[in-house]
Amino acid sequence: MIEAESTVASAAGTGSVARAQPGPEEPMASVPPQPKTVRDTGLEPGLIAELVIKAMYAIGKTHLPILTGKLRLSVNVLREVLDMILAEQLAEVAGRGDSDLDVHYQLTAGGRLRAHEYLARCRYVGPAPVTLQAYREVAARQAGRHAGAARPGAAELAAAFADDALDPALRELLGAALQSSRSLLLYGPSGSGKTTLARKLGRLQQGVVAVPYALLVDQEIVQFHDPLLHLPPSPLQGRPPEDRRSADARWSLCQRPLVQVGAELSAEMLDLRHDPAGGVYHAPPHVMASGGMLVVDDLGRQRLPAAELLNRWAGPLEAGVDQLTLHGGHKVTLPFDVTVVFATNLAPHLLLDDSFLRRLAYKIHVGALSEANYRALFRHQCRVARIAFDEPALDHLIARLHLPSGRALLASTPRELLGRIADFAAYAGAAPRLTVAALEQAWISMFAGCGGGASAPAQPPAPFDAAGGHPLFERIS
Repeated sequence: MIEAESTVASAAGTGSVARAQPGPEEPMASVPPQPKTVRDTGLEPGLIAELVIKAMYAIGKTHLPILTGKLRLSVNVLREVLDMILAEQLAEVAGRGDSDLDVHYQLTAGGRLRAHEYLARCRYVGPAPVTLQAYREVAARQAGRHAGAARPGAAELAAAFADDALDPALRELLGAALQSSRSLLLYGPSGSGKTTLARKLGRLQQGVVAVPYALLVDQEIVQFHDPLLHLPPSPLQGRPPEDRRSADARWSLCQRPLVQVGAELSAEMLDLRHDPAGGVYHAPPHVMASGGMLVVDDLGRQRLPAAELLNRWAGPLEAGVDQLTLHGGHKVTLPFDVTVVFATNLAPHLLLDDSFLRRLAYKIHVGALSEANYRALFRHQCRVARIAFDEPALDHLIARLHLPSGRALLASTPRELLGRIADFAAYAGAAPRLTVAALEQAWISMFAGCGGGASAPAQPPAPFDAAGGHPLFERIS
């Protein structure tokens, strides 16, 4: 985001910028002003008329304020369009109240026929889209990579990871990576906490962004806003109610998004996806994460090779823009403003060659915990699980279970063991207790048949050794 005093230019003209009030250390998010005329929206009158007619068809007899809420357009814009629809005898006034706003409309027979035609082509009925040019301008102002964007410091990271028993050196690496807003690779054995760390990094993002509900790209509607991904800002980040009236309601003010994808990621998901049934497009994950963070979990297990994925994003990561394709092959350029975090339990040199590794700004190994950190984490997880801590039981876990089996002291193990202790206790109808016997039972349920019992040394999963490290990692971390 940018603290600039510049104005917002729409496709039809310019206007002042409506802003969210920042917290003590947050930049302001600029939102375009509310369009007062059809021309101000940057949209063709016919497109707005189509949305109005489809909304009226879905709702039935329609009150004017209902239409404003549905399409996120001002009363003045809708009146301008409704006058056009009335003149074409596609709608009629069904009733008037005491005020100018208390007007009800309904479609005529010709209007219902026209609605069928519109819905056969595109079933989208919702907020009017914003233009691609308006989206580019707003994205540039609120870019996470911009020098004016707020970033978490040492105090914020210390607070966020206070209960994770991280080594200070690892926390410093993560903090530096966040300061850069560049790509990051977290690698290490399964269970070392890479995904948890990545998601916490995403929640550490500061500030708010304006997200369009829908985007008009070459006369096609792209659905953009997702309430599960684009979360409302905290009370300290939100806009005062009086300022909302002057802002373009086609934009939603949100926290910087955190989007996570895993093994399901395919080449098709990296581009605009056309929905033939709905007649709309869906934005790819890295566009949905614009202004925020995209976590690619389990790198190397996607439906496309890791090298192909990195090659697809190599240019956009450097240029800050991406080329996407509409149905029929037409290319459009969208901003690529996202911090990409990759996480993998495979050795980076087995996934990527040196040229690709160089394109990843930070390579951070997340391995086994020290014994002191493991003990601290176990105590914290006992508090979270509301299971009374027992020091001799933890001594037994480390000395008689981890050590003989060669199982590394990984961050996920305490939570997994305590969860299983709770499961066994619930089955028995008893309160969970941390005892040697309970730990043995939970341990066997995790590792039996995998060479992980207390009496059978485990074979460490390649390419990591039993301590969660690998000598080849030293040259790239």
